[in-house]
Amino acid sequence: MSGSLFVIVAPSGAGKTSLVKALLKEEPNIRLSVSYTTRTPRPGEVHGREYHFVNRAEFKTLLAKDEFLEHAEVYGNLYGTSKSWINAARAAGEDVLLEIDWQGAAQVHDIYPDMASIFIMPPSIEALEQRLTARGKDAVDVIARRIAGARLEMRHISKTDFVIVNDNFASALADLRVVVQASRLSRARQLERYAGIISRMV
Repeated sequence: MSGSLFVIVAPSGAGKTSLVKALLKEEPNIRLSVSYTTRTPRPGEVHGREYHFVNRAEFKTLLAKDEFLEHAEVYGNLYGTSKSWINAARAAGEDVLLEIDWQGAAQVHDIYPDMASIFIMPPSIEALEQRLTARGKDAVDVIARRIAGARLEMRHISKTDFVIVNDNFASALADLRVVVQASRLSRARQLERYAGIISRMV
């Protein structure tokens, strides 16, 4: 049986990364897909852990080889998800989680319509701006671009399967775990998982 595919979408500053780290700690059977990106590593980031950091020429070469399941340009940087890695992990029965933007999620859905998409949203634009400012990583103009990007991202909430408001971290994490469990218990996956048992009872 192929593994489940979870796709998490969120604007920058909504708390997606922190929620995913906490989820993976509590759900060790889920593997996080490490994307490729052309952006510069931030302090503390390690190649192959947060991202596969490549230059634009290397990214274009991988793209030409049809290596990416999805790819997009965000804030001037290119991002892509390895198709071969996703396929191999799912074929081995492992659950896979992707952290991508709404453009990438739409591309992945075209290939894997059985995926579960989850949108993480902040409680308000004001809260989002406060979080981005508190991080101390971006200049004022960059934060303004991220806020504008967040508004655009949230226009696509209706295209996702689940929506979680990250107002309280513990509650948002609990909601995320519920979504994961509910997806694993979907009719399609349960019919596949217990096909043998069902065939003997009906």
